[in-house]
Amino acid sequence: MSVNEQIIRDFIGAWSRLDAAELADYFTPDGVYHNMPTRPVAGHANLKAFISAFLKGWDSTDWDVLNLVSSGDVVIAERLDRTVVGGKPVNLPCCGVFEMENGKIKEWRDYFDLATFTSALQG
Repeated sequence: MSVNEQIIRDFIGAWSRLDAAELADYFTPDGVYHNMPTRPVAGHANLKAFISAFLKGWDSTDWDVLNLVSSGDVVIAERLDRTVVGGKPVNLPCCGVFEMENGKIKEWRDYFDLATFTSALQG
């Protein structure tokens, strides 16, 4: 397993702790998170604020890595994000593309079907 693959596995595991500061620290100072249904967010302070707001209603989350591949500074992780939001379970298939720089996430693009998430919350 490459160093970049291990960093992304550690990052994915860190989500279960629901700690926005810890998650933001995985990024370069100018790192970008593009959660595809929303606009990209850049920089540690903005990432921490965005992730904090994102996690606000979450009771718990565990992400299962289904497939993880890498080439150089690019890591792609197919996941099943199992989250409990306001007592409701949400199982969300996702695929994240990570561009790495010096052991940190330079850019993360996450692809998923927003309707899967919103439908689970309404059900």
